[in-house]
Amino acid sequence: MNKYKDTWFVYIVKCSDESLYTGITKDIKKRIIDHNNKKGAKYTRSRLPVLLVYKEQYDSKSEASRRELSIKQLTKNQKLVLINQESNEQNFLIQKKYL
Repeated sequence: MNKYKDTWFVYIVKCSDESLYTGITKDIKKRIIDHNNKKGAKYTRSRLPVLLVYKEQYDSKSEASRRELSIKQLTKNQKLVLINQESNEQNFLIQKKYL
């Protein structure tokens, strides 16, 4: 059984023009592949390739949708702070594991 069956992800991708796109999906890997194969959002189709820079996990579509909306209301600089905070936290956990 897939442990992520009911899991939804909110994600941010960085586009080739340095813009950021936020969306939700149940399958994050497939969605990024879709974006890069011009099967994703219209916004990203002319800004390829995209790179996943941030993701959050939720137990329901409604939770993910609410979070997506709140992220979309942030300025680009606020989104970059969010992305950098997550990156710093992951780096800290990796270092802690190996120290």
